[in-house]
Amino acid sequence: MTETSTTAPDAAVADLTLEEKASLTSGASFWYTKAIDRVGVPSIMVTDGPHGLRKQAEGGDHLGLGASVPATCFPPAVGLGSSWDTELVERVGEALGVETSIENVAVLLGPGINIKRSPLCGRNFEYLSEDPIVSGVIGAALVKGIQSKGVGTSLKHFAANNQENDRMRSSSDVDARPLHEIYLRGFQRVVEDAQPWTVMCSYNRINGVYASEDPWLLTSVLRDEWGFEGLVVSDWGAVNDRVTGLAAGMDLEMPSSNGVTDAQIVAAVQDGSLDESVVDVAAGRVLDLVRKARTGAGAVEGPLDVDAHHALAREAAGRSIVLLQNRGAVLPLSPESSIAVVGVFAEKPRYQGAGSSMINPTRLDSALDEIRAAASGEVAYAAGFSVAVDPSADETTALREEAVAAASAADVAVVFLGLPARLESEGYDREDIDLPAAQLELLDAVLEVNPNTVVVLSNGSVVALPFADRVPAILEGWLLGQAGGGATADVLFGAVNPSAKLTETIPLRLEDTPSFLDFPGEHSHTRYGEGLFVGYRWYDARRMDVAFPFGHGLSYTTFAYGDAAAAVRPDGDIEVSVTVTNSGDRAGREVVQVYTSLPGGTIQRPQRELKAFTSVGLEAGESREVVLTVRRKDLAYWDTRIDGWLVEGGDYVVDVAASSRDIRSSVTVAVEADAFVLPLSRTSSIGEVMAHPVVGAMVQAAISQMMGGMEGVEAIMPEGVDASKMMESFPIGRAGMFAGADSGGAINSEMIDGLIAMANAPQQ
Repeated sequence: MTETSTTAPDAAVADLTLEEKASLTSGASFWYTKAIDRVGVPSIMVTDGPHGLRKQAEGGDHLGLGASVPATCFPPAVGLGSSWDTELVERVGEALGVETSIENVAVLLGPGINIKRSPLCGRNFEYLSEDPIVSGVIGAALVKGIQSKGVGTSLKHFAANNQENDRMRSSSDVDARPLHEIYLRGFQRVVEDAQPWTVMCSYNRINGVYASEDPWLLTSVLRDEWGFEGLVVSDWGAVNDRVTGLAAGMDLEMPSSNGVTDAQIVAAVQDGSLDESVVDVAAGRVLDLVRKARTGAGAVEGPLDVDAHHALAREAAGRSIVLLQNRGAVLPLSPESSIAVVGVFAEKPRYQGAGSSMINPTRLDSALDEIRAAASGEVAYAAGFSVAVDPSADETTALREEAVAAASAADVAVVFLGLPARLESEGYDREDIDLPAAQLELLDAVLEVNPNTVVVLSNGSVVALPFADRVPAILEGWLLGQAGGGATADVLFGAVNPSAKLTETIPLRLEDTPSFLDFPGEHSHTRYGEGLFVGYRWYDARRMDVAFPFGHGLSYTTFAYGDAAAAVRPDGDIEVSVTVTNSGDRAGREVVQVYTSLPGGTIQRPQRELKAFTSVGLEAGESREVVLTVRRKDLAYWDTRIDGWLVEGGDYVVDVAASSRDIRSSVTVAVEADAFVLPLSRTSSIGEVMAHPVVGAMVQAAISQMMGGMEGVEAIMPEGVDASKMMESFPIGRAGMFAGADSGGAINSEMIDGLIAMANAPQQ
């Protein structure tokens, strides 16, 4: 199918029949929207991303099995997010927009910003972080970059889509505070900061309601609260009930239903169960998307500069590699050293995950070739292990012996370990966080003959690292895209100074993870029992040991931090400044992180939470003042009493840090509370009533009189017990039951009702 017009359609909703309007709300085929030739509405194409363009021929399968046009495979989100660098991410987004525009595709389906609730989620390689600020800020940068080239994005998967198991129907059962503060906050940041053209609703249910038919999610939150202006599209096959979904705010169903759901919509209007104005709104949003797409069409002319985009992919990959440890300064390698490269991933890289995001790369670097190109000394190679499902014992032994022989003869062994593609994919979750046993046994054997060993990891989600105390240097290479091999060599030899940091905690054991007891749930329900305490919030609150903490990442240079300063600006945001110095002997980049906490606050909250970050490049010896902004709205918690955001006042501790557990400087700043007085009722506690600014003093006096008149209370209380404090949790409506005649009528039913009315009356 091809577009029927190259100009923006002039048609308005009023020009269309009911049947035509209904037809616009579902796809024409797998990747195309419907055209209406009668009024000049063209069809547009949308296609998968998010770390590259996956444009398939018509009839493609969506799960990555069909051929697609060659495109640059940039580092997937698991890697790119680790850069913490919005400028870099935006440049990658611009390149993605260029390739999307050249191929005349209207919308690139991404980015995915779902929270990494569990390391077992099979699709974690497509997501950015366990933290909503990282996900939101990096996601917004990617959207801005892509959309700057006249094509759209699709923010996904909205929302609380944190596992692949039973993904088409499982309900994410999550309380209001974590839902808003953890799982929706990143989406809100991207919508408000970048206005993606589309938002993709997810397969799952949220607290029992399908995301595709949830008016609270798709209209009340997304549009009314956040101000989303674009179109909501379903994930492919996510629609459960089309008429209900349309009324909820789900505008475009993909892929094609072959007209079945279009007819359902028409029938619902005709029988009065669906107002035609609902169809008008959805059809209008589709027309708006088509107009934007056709206006931006041809903004970038081909052909694609393959070399330039490959170079950018290499730069991004180099900035995505996390140096976890480097004891004894084993890295960077000397080019003159003899090197044993061990591990099949060095020759045949794992550079992307399986499923709908699989890109057909324009080229593919191998780390082995790039190491040989960079080294002047001898480079030996041994595959070391097989990625076959069930290799024979003889093959495993032979591969290991070959690797041991190579390692024993070299100055340094570089061992590439990781997860075979079959162990992590869209559509199903992982069963554990362990590297394959054969790989761990190989590493043990190599360490016996050469303790001067570097491990390079290739994985889409975290893996356990039981060897961390025995291996001097570890590079977390994630999945790095088509140029990852060259980038790995750049970091190994120091052509690139590593600057990436973890956006997810690496635990010691699966059993330590926050969702361990609730993942993946049962009977199509997953209880988010850890609540707010996701990722580092969990580990820090419990003071648990981890392998490597959130935000951690080393460099070949060192950075010193000065004393932080913080001040509240007139707009309520907090401006944080600190001087950072490159105290080493080579240029490098540091990711400066800002966390906040409120000691003594009345609201349950994590020990500290990330609120801002930036990446700063410094020459050796250079110092620079870094200024970061903590948005006031990011200090807010979701108050379930009012179903809205509130900032709790108090003295906030602002930690400037190199990781969640490497605090370099702290400062305290006073933050005013949001003006809010909780309405009182007969079920309000005496403590709440006494704290009320209008009637609190009167109630305190009455309580004192009541307690004074209650003879015998002191006698039955153990010494030192504060009887009045015990009363603070009593509902005020029941206080009269304990007053009795001896209280002198200090508290009675009429007085209670009067106080409540006085407290809730509009204040002059």
